[in-house]
Amino acid sequence: MRVYNFAAGPAALPEEVLKRAAAELVEYGSDGMSVMEMSHRSKMYLAIYEKVDASIRRVMNIPDNYKVLYLQGGATLQFSAIPMNLMKPDKNSADYALSGNFSKKAYKEAKKYGDARVAGSTEDCGFARIPQQNELTLNPDAAYFHYCMNNTVYGSKWNYVPETGDVPLVCDMSSCILSEPIDVSKFGVIYAGAQKNMGPSGLTVVIVRKDLLTGSMPFTPTVMDWKTLAEKDSMYNTPSCYGIYFLGLVLDWIESIGGLEAMKKRNEEKAKLLYDALDKSSFYKTFVEPSARSMMNVTFNTGDNDLDAKFVKEAAARGIVNIKGYRDLGGMRASIYNAVTLEAVKALVDFMSDFEKENA
Repeated sequence: MRVYNFAAGPAALPEEVLKRAAAELVEYGSDGMSVMEMSHRSKMYLAIYEKVDASIRRVMNIPDNYKVLYLQGGATLQFSAIPMNLMKPDKNSADYALSGNFSKKAYKEAKKYGDARVAGSTEDCGFARIPQQNELTLNPDAAYFHYCMNNTVYGSKWNYVPETGDVPLVCDMSSCILSEPIDVSKFGVIYAGAQKNMGPSGLTVVIVRKDLLTGSMPFTPTVMDWKTLAEKDSMYNTPSCYGIYFLGLVLDWIESIGGLEAMKKRNEEKAKLLYDALDKSSFYKTFVEPSARSMMNVTFNTGDNDLDAKFVKEAAARGIVNIKGYRDLGGMRASIYNAVTLEAVKALVDFMSDFEKENA
């Protein structure tokens, strides 16, 4: 029996996709071998790659003037690749908004390569909210503005797209990509690790506006040079072949349920159910200001560390797993990504009610 998996990443995958992958694992189609055995330069695999590339462009409505890169190293590697590719000798300053731990890590990494500066931060309140547009101090000469749209650890989300004028917008969408429609044309770069909403870990998708593919710093490793990787269609070296294939299965699943508009409605319904239960309770406490709540990661606690530990243990006994909060924040965190079903959220809400009655 499968459990209700609320892991933050690697995270739950659609059961339909897992079953299809299992059916195709030993032999893909009539090719006589697994996708994991194919040469990435073979006609068989290139057909898979081209189908995936067309699918993500269709699902996300990616304009023609953007290149999609399928890379390795996780979003964390891109913390370095971004300044290496976008900072220039005459434009080596970049703006960073700090709204959680991953944006802080990206900022810290960028400082190694140029004049990274904090353009906005909510660290003073423990990242319980998102910086608003009027709180951002923007440099009109910055090479780019970087922010993390959804904060996995704290459970907050930028519910607006920052206005940065002519400065390219760079966004880490690792924990919210494919959860709802976005206007790709507003961004210079979008990047995301696959292990939340796109598939298993090991693949990173980077969507880059083509005019930004102008070359990198002289010391940039070739496998981090976007221009080279774009010219080689992400195959300068062996890519994450199975991860790309699996992304294609996920994209097929998203299209089968009606695309990103339908996915957004599903996600809104799940989030509303869980937040409504939290708001009606005097037993549970939420961390993030309501205006900044994430649709993907819901953080809460009882206010008592021992009770929180008991909650996690008893939830697991009911088949509700990976509910423990991030170590720096404590409490509980329910990551309700695309593949987490409404049934799973209902099971969690029912358990929360039972636990409150027994422990309040």
